[in-house]
Amino acid sequence: MQFSENTKISAKLLALAASMLVFAIFIMPPLYDAFCEITGLNGKTGGRYEAVPAAVDTSRLVTVQFLASNNKNMPWTFAPSVLSVKVHPGEIMDTAFLAFNPTNRDMIGQAIPSLVPFKAAEYFHKTECFCFNQQALKAGEGEELPLRFVVDPDLPPSVNTITLSYTLFDVTERVSNNPNKSRTSSAREG
Repeated sequence: MQFSENTKISAKLLALAASMLVFAIFIMPPLYDAFCEITGLNGKTGGRYEAVPAAVDTSRLVTVQFLASNNKNMPWTFAPSVLSVKVHPGEIMDTAFLAFNPTNRDMIGQAIPSLVPFKAAEYFHKTECFCFNQQALKAGEGEELPLRFVVDPDLPPSVNTITLSYTLFDVTERVSNNPNKSRTSSAREG
């Protein structure tokens, strides 16, 4: 009789653990994205922005700093090509990040952006970004990953520095298990 009770408890705990795993992997990320979009928290930047002609505010300079980090399971070398730039609001700016796959296997990475201060997120527009696509690098391959952005001239005057950071994740297994996902960056497709 005791064995049966232990089996029931073990089955319930196993079901609870499986439910928590499903929630964490499949339900929580879309909820988190929706929460960030509604509240503007976490400094998540928007998707691709279509540039429209705007007057460049040459009376003002904004410093844009760049940071790069890897998720703990991502072995690539990943860094900005420059640590910061000064830009006039309304001016289109080009820069790049550098990625290198030091492993002996082909891998696919995905960069997730974050921006601070949070209130600047709606004024920072990426017209071209490696974060829009997954990046496939062969073993021992390196790549310059382009970034083109514009700081909106309507950026509040109190904001003089914006920090754009990217965290790089290994999505090789996830993409390999989903053949419908793109495995190359747009830079290599065209």
